[in-house]
Amino acid sequence: MDVYQTVSRISKLGRYAVLLSFVMLMLNISILNATSIGTALSGLCTQVQQFLGVALVLMILLAAVTYAVGQIMGAETRARATVWATAMLTGAVIGAIIYVITPYIISQIAPTSGVTTAGACPTGTGAAPATP
Repeated sequence: MDVYQTVSRISKLGRYAVLLSFVMLMLNISILNATSIGTALSGLCTQVQQFLGVALVLMILLAAVTYAVGQIMGAETRARATVWATAMLTGAVIGAIIYVITPYIISQIAPTSGVTTAGACPTGTGAAPATP
């Protein structure tokens, strides 16, 4: 069994899985029956946070497994596994940053009349609150 070819095949399937999940995310947002841009952006924020939460955990777990398996292999495979694990952890950190700042950015684009808590996706009609 050639480890490099197996990992390359898995990597190709991973690319297709990411593309498929992105398409499904966009389809899900279009099916939300958003009546305003505010509700559409709120739905987008919720979907992004749900997807990224799962993706972060999977990337960290896969990075740990890749690194651990690489340590029991030869020197060349160990070096490749270390690079792959580092890339997965870097992706997880970037995903965590996106996870944290998405609600803030969405709330700045379409302010809502509802009350939002820190880190939560905005909800409401998308209309700016009335100022007295």
